[in-house]
Amino acid sequence: MTAVRTVLTFAGLTLREAARRKVLRSLAVLTLLLLGLSAWGFARLDAEFGGLTSGEARLAASTVLNLVMFGFSLIAALGTAFLAGPTLSGEVESGTALAMLARPVRRSTVLVGKWLGLVAFGGAFVSLAGLAQFVVVQVTVGYWPPRPVAGLALLAAQTAVLLTLGLLLSTVISPMASGVVAVGLFGATWIAGVVGGIGDALGNEGVARVGAVSRMLLPTDGLWRGAMNAFQDPSLLTQFAPDLGGSPFFSEAPLTATYLAWAALWVAVVLGLAGMAFSRRDL
Repeated sequence: MTAVRTVLTFAGLTLREAARRKVLRSLAVLTLLLLGLSAWGFARLDAEFGGLTSGEARLAASTVLNLVMFGFSLIAALGTAFLAGPTLSGEVESGTALAMLARPVRRSTVLVGKWLGLVAFGGAFVSLAGLAQFVVVQVTVGYWPPRPVAGLALLAAQTAVLLTLGLLLSTVISPMASGVVAVGLFGATWIAGVVGGIGDALGNEGVARVGAVSRMLLPTDGLWRGAMNAFQDPSLLTQFAPDLGGSPFFSEAPLTATYLAWAALWVAVVLGLAGMAFSRRDL
C-alpha cells in the first residue's frame, strides 16, 4: 500500500513538473494553431461540397480529419518525447535524483511514478485536443467520427508507447538525444508503415512486410492505423477501399485483440528494461 501511495505521489509531482515546463506552452500554441487551420480548412471543404451529402464528401471529411489527427499525434509525440528525457535523465544530471533516492525509496518506484504521470499527461492532451477537433469538424461540416472514444484511446496508447521508449533511452543517453532518437524512430516507423501500405496495394509481399515488421518492433504506427479506422466513416470501406489501398490516411481494418495485447506487452517489457537500466546507473 505504501509503494502504491509513493508511486501516485511521484506521478502527481511529475504532472506538476510537466505543467511548469516551457514545452507545455509550446504544445498549447501548436494545438491552437492546428485547430484554427483545421477549422478554416473544414469550412472551405463544406463550401466546396455544399454539405456532406455524397460519398466523396464523407471521404474528404474522413481523410482530412485523419490528416489533422496525425498532426495532433505528432505534436503529442514531440511533447512527450522531450518531456520523458528531462524528467529522468535531467534529474540524474542535476543531482535531484540523488537527493530523492537518499531516502528509502526504490528506484523502480520513482520510475513507475514518473511513467504514470507522463502517461496521464499525454492521455489528457490527446483527449482534450481530439475532442476539440471533433467539435470543430461537427460545427463546420457536420461530421462526427463513428468511434471517437476508441480512436482517442488508441492515440493515448501510442503516446504511452513513445514516452516509454523515451524513458528507456533517457537512462543511457542525454535528455535531448533521447527525445531526438525517440521522435526519429516514431517518424521512421510511420514511413515504413506507408511503404508497407503501398506494398499491400501493389501485391508486393516483400515491401508489405516492411510495414508489418516495423509495427511489431515499435507499435506506434499500428496503434495510429487503428485510430484512423475508428475516425473514418465505415461506409468508405465498401465504397472506396480498392482505390485507397496505398493511402497513408486510410485504414482498412480495426486492430485485433492480439495486436493490442502485443502493444501492452511491448510497453511492459520496455518499461522493465528502463527500470533495470536505471537501477544500475550511477547517480
